[in-house]
Amino acid sequence: MNAPDRAASTPVLWLYAVLTGLLAVAVTSGFRALIGGVEWLSTGHTGSLVEAARLLPPWKRALIGTVGGVLAGLVLAWGQRWAARDTEGGRFTDYLAAARAGEVDLNDRSTWVRSVSALLSVGSGASIGREGPMIQLSAWLASRLARSVALSAQQRQVLLICGIACGIGSVYHAPVAGLVFVLELALGFLSAPMVAPVLMAAATAGIVNHTLIDPAPLYAMPAVQLESSNLGMALAVGLVCGGLGWLMLAWVDGLRAAFKRIDALPLRLGLGGLLAGSLSAFVPEVWGNGFSTISHLLNGQILWPWVLAILAAKFAATLFNTGSGAVGGMFTPTLFVGATTGFSLAHLAGLWLPADWVGNPLTLAVIGMSAMLSAVTHAPLMAIVMVLEMTNQFQLTVPVMLACGVAHAISTQFGAKPMYGNPIEARH
Repeated sequence: MNAPDRAASTPVLWLYAVLTGLLAVAVTSGFRALIGGVEWLSTGHTGSLVEAARLLPPWKRALIGTVGGVLAGLVLAWGQRWAARDTEGGRFTDYLAAARAGEVDLNDRSTWVRSVSALLSVGSGASIGREGPMIQLSAWLASRLARSVALSAQQRQVLLICGIACGIGSVYHAPVAGLVFVLELALGFLSAPMVAPVLMAAATAGIVNHTLIDPAPLYAMPAVQLESSNLGMALAVGLVCGGLGWLMLAWVDGLRAAFKRIDALPLRLGLGGLLAGSLSAFVPEVWGNGFSTISHLLNGQILWPWVLAILAAKFAATLFNTGSGAVGGMFTPTLFVGATTGFSLAHLAGLWLPADWVGNPLTLAVIGMSAMLSAVTHAPLMAIVMVLEMTNQFQLTVPVMLACGVAHAISTQFGAKPMYGNPIEARH
């Protein structure tokens, strides 16, 4: 073992890894609170964005979405000019790109600008995930820590990976999934010197989240039973989600190209906000990342025919907001599409097949979440671990594995570029 490898496994690095876990919980919690503040300013309400939307007249939902998009675009336009005056030249480095390239320096000004833009988009009801910016901030804080203390280049890289893993674990209450995320999507491998620090950091974030924030899984739901019919339906869900995931990736790329014809960022993001906001005028569940609607669905609080309408509207709204360039993630909206797709397939199949053949629609909702995530990320292992950990339905491991494998196979057959890229695929 050479000197840098020995240094990477020292107790000093472990201490910084634990500190990274604490910073991740603090920054993700703080960003969540800021979103609540923006929501209150834009709607007069706090809590679930869907509930806030229901309390507003339809025209106001469309207006808020439009204004939020314009303001988010103005922040990006002005902020990029401000960031360009910095010594770093305004270059924005995504946390995944930095991890894959072995970089640690995430541009301060660009990160701040994009975070403020994301706050305005998410707080005004955009159909995007708040989790992406939160993970970026977690990684950025880890990179700042790494650059402010006496560490080797390899040790700094380890801390950045810790920040990504802790960010994922904190926002999804899934510390194991955070580890698998960096293994499958950030790096494509996990070298021996990284194992202990990343595990310690992820465990620290998980313990603090469980103790101080919320001990429950992110999607608390009644336990569902593993049944023999689950495998057959899991195969069907995998096939449908694989095709739907491919369509989602292809249409997002197409819409991004179309929106880029609009040079002015305020107009571009404003148009995306107007289109998504107009849909929310008819379907308030379009607002936000979809977390509250998934939770209600998994607890049997939404009737099926309306779920089908929500699926269509949410799918379109996510494409509009993401295609326009709004800063935010697609993780939770993807889970939303998967949950509603699996749930709807169960009810549609129940129109022709015996109930014993179909099984519990909630089971297929969980399976659909993992299958859709596998289809758009091309990271089936991460999708399996994350959804099972978020829902605490580990008894569904086998059908979830089957659905994720099938969805991954279908989605990758058509050459679609995965949501975050994939370093494993890039080597082949």
